Amino acid sequence: MPSLTEIHDEYDFLDADDRYRLLIDLGKALEPMPDALKTDATLVRGCSASVWVYPTRADDGTLHFLADSNAAITKGIIALVLIAVQDRQPAAILTTDVAGELAPFDLSRQLSSNRTQGIPNMIALIHETAARYA
Repeated sequence: MPSLTEIHDEYDFLDADDRYRLLIDLGKALEPMPDALKTDATLVRGCSASVWVYPTRADDGTLHFLADSNAAITKGIIALVLIAVQDRQPAAILTTDVAGELAPFDLSRQLSSNRTQGIPNMIALIHETAARYA
């Protein structure tokens, strides 16, 4: 996956329809999440679409997240969030201002509130997971 800066550089030059397509493409590029992991325990609360997040911890202590959604654009937003935290140490995740890193995308102006309302809950879940392992 490219960095958030690289993605934003492209995103910034696109019109609204192409921005949607870019988000959908990012979502399609997510690592597949097995259906068996899509349970009530991995469901992110407060999202208008169904969003699941499952953390794993590597031998080196980094956290790796599998995530999925039943909505294509939401899945792209998930990809943006994961790019900010994926395969990092829990302490580094805790100090990452994910919302700040997503701010240049101005998602709340580009997308409906239904599409963005669950982002804070997803970020909170990731931070809570990192706090458990830190």
